[in-house]
Parts: sequence; C-alpha cells; structure tokens
Amino acid sequence: MGCVEDTVNGGASVKVRAATVDDIPELVRLREILDRRMRADEGGYPVYDGWQEAYARSLRERMGAPDVAVFVIDRPDGDGLAACGMGFIYERFPGPVLPDGRFGYVLGMTTDPAYRRRGYGRAILEALLDWYRANGVRRVDLHATSDGEPLYRAFGFDAHYPALTWVDPAP
Repeated sequence: MGCVEDTVNGGASVKVRAATVDDIPELVRLREILDRRMRADEGGYPVYDGWQEAYARSLRERMGAPDVAVFVIDRPDGDGLAACGMGFIYERFPGPVLPDGRFGYVLGMTTDPAYRRRGYGRAILEALLDWYRANGVRRVDLHATSDGEPLYRAFGFDAHYPALTWVDPAP
C-alpha cells in the first residue's frame, strides 16, 4: 500500500502510509508509549530486558510479508512518527464462525501523546480494516487500552467471550 489520504478533524488531510525499515526506531518508541499505557490499565506485568531489540528485529523480518500490515502517520513537522498501527492475518482451524479459519488481529495502535485528538488513530484503523477487507478477512480481534476502546467501539468492535491470558512466570 502506498499513501492513503484521509480527511479528519473538520477537513484536515492526513496521509497514512505503509511503514518502511527506516521507521523501525520510531515504531519502537511508539511501542514503548503503548506499553506504559497498557501497564497502567492492567496493573503491571513482567517486562523482559531486550524486548526493544527483539521487537525491532521482528519488524525488520516481518514488514512487507503478505500477512502483515504496518501503517504510520508522519509527524506534521516531518520529524518522526505521530502514530502507527499494525495488523496480522492468522489462520486457525475452520469453524462455524470462521469457515476459512482466517482472522485478523490489530495491535500496536499508538498515537504519540503530543498528536492525539487529531483523528490519526481513526485513519490508521480505517486503513487496517480496508487492508483486511482487501485480503478477505471478515473477523478482526484486538485488545484495547482504556484510551482506545471508544474508537474501536465506534467502528463496531464489541466484547466477545472473556479474554483470558496465561503468562509463564518463569523467565
């Protein structure tokens, strides 16, 4: 995907584009912002040393794969990223809700606090949902922070089943 222009905030135009490897340091920075927000919502969880390097390496390896989308919005001053969001397409066994077993997962939706309330998250989520539709994915899941939940609900996301997580306490 190239650049997509979207109109937000009363007519202002914003460009959503596919991330490149040059964006990786900024993607790591935005992920750190998201992590702080998630830990505040969830009451804390173990954080492992070196995750930033592993995250950067994974982005470098997976970016551009057909089952991965990473969209960004540049800061208006052109120095770094204002927002980002990522999508994955997964396959599990087919069933009554997923006859082909394919579903999407949105993650890493982050807007730098200095650029919030400008419609950037909305523009990135629209780009991700368009990407899923273009790839035939009809179910998309995500975990929302308290800040992001109203946006996702406005797009029709709803709570389904209790989400339970197991984390191995051993490092």
